[in-house]
Amino acid sequence: MAKRLTFYIMIGLVLGILLGAVLHAQLTDPAALETVTKTLGLVTDIFLRLIKMIIAPLIFATLVSGIVHMGDTAALGRVGLKTMTWFIGATVVSLTLGMVLVNILQPGAGGGFTLPPADATAGIAKPAGDIYKTIAEMFPKSVIEGMANNTILQIVIFSLFFGVAMTAVGEKAAPITKGVDALVDVMLQVTDYVMRVSPFAVFAAMTKVITINGLGVLLTFAKFIGSFYFGLLILWIVLGLAAFAVIGLRAGTLIRYIREPVLLAFSTASSEAAYPRTLEALDRFGVPPKIASFVLPLGYSFNLDGSMMYMTFASLFIAQLYGIELGMGEQMAMLFTLMITSKGMAAVPRASLVVISAVMADFNIPEAGLVLILAVDQFLDMGRSGTNVVGNAVAAAVIAKWEGELDPPEPPEIEPPHAPSSGHLLG
Repeated sequence: MAKRLTFYIMIGLVLGILLGAVLHAQLTDPAALETVTKTLGLVTDIFLRLIKMIIAPLIFATLVSGIVHMGDTAALGRVGLKTMTWFIGATVVSLTLGMVLVNILQPGAGGGFTLPPADATAGIAKPAGDIYKTIAEMFPKSVIEGMANNTILQIVIFSLFFGVAMTAVGEKAAPITKGVDALVDVMLQVTDYVMRVSPFAVFAAMTKVITINGLGVLLTFAKFIGSFYFGLLILWIVLGLAAFAVIGLRAGTLIRYIREPVLLAFSTASSEAAYPRTLEALDRFGVPPKIASFVLPLGYSFNLDGSMMYMTFASLFIAQLYGIELGMGEQMAMLFTLMITSKGMAAVPRASLVVISAVMADFNIPEAGLVLILAVDQFLDMGRSGTNVVGNAVAAAVIAKWEGELDPPEPPEIEPPHAPSSGHLLG
């Protein structure tokens, strides 16, 4: 099933690009263009809504189960410390890599763009400027509200409290443990149903973006897009080398196990869409689900490597467009600001652009530059979403190895015909 689904997603991706190019050339009537793109957008929106329907209960169930099956709070604290240490290191590397590459490659230097007025706005809602309010809102005042809004960090925090409390209660919580384990199985089965329509969603998403923008927009921004994807390639190599240093030769085969969720995230430009399949792929790779279920939800708030690199890359690219020189001290200050303000933003649409727009004003970079990036942000979001999946998968595998619990892998092409039992998933 996994190999077939990956193949179908690839087919949808290619056919979407081809049909989008044809429609972009043929649809000259604005009304017809709007009708077609709205219809295509409906297919993608339905799929992403179904994904969002899964995310909250799946993160809650898997994270709570992972905590309970850790066995004790000492193990939880040890794994948590190792996880956050890796995340902080990966964030610093990703942000720094983006800063270094944009200074070396200079994609915004030399002109070639018709710049919008410096006072133009990109229409992107900014988060509250009050850092105290931002921190406070990471904590849920109602878990129902957090789940309704798919605010991942709030769901994670409540799940941590709930799981630790179940561990403290002990045997009295056994019925709840059994119920949570069953909820994991049910949600993975629901995931299987939803994923069967993913090739259609990928086809619709690609057709829509090419129909609107055409392939010509890629040529206009070729240097910027090419530089960014070159940076992602370097980041993949860095992540691969880091994984190799910890888990050895198996690092080279990890991508075979996560190719479907990476492709799904890339095609839909949504890291959330890949979460359930990443969890299953890591299980087949040999990462104990109690570790994967703990690391992945945290990674969605603290370890978005592709998005991190993009933030410094895009901010300095816009500064180059407007001829704004930022010294090394200012760039380091920007790096630190981005690292702090980006946490907990995973549930915000186009979170990277939201964070960038908030930070740019602090360094006198015109927000108008985002208007240019919006034209190709879908193509950039695809790359950073796929990279986010890779970064979190590597993190889970590394933590499992550090804990001495990286199991032998299952054959990557084999996928269970039904959701794995709780004994297998959480053993």
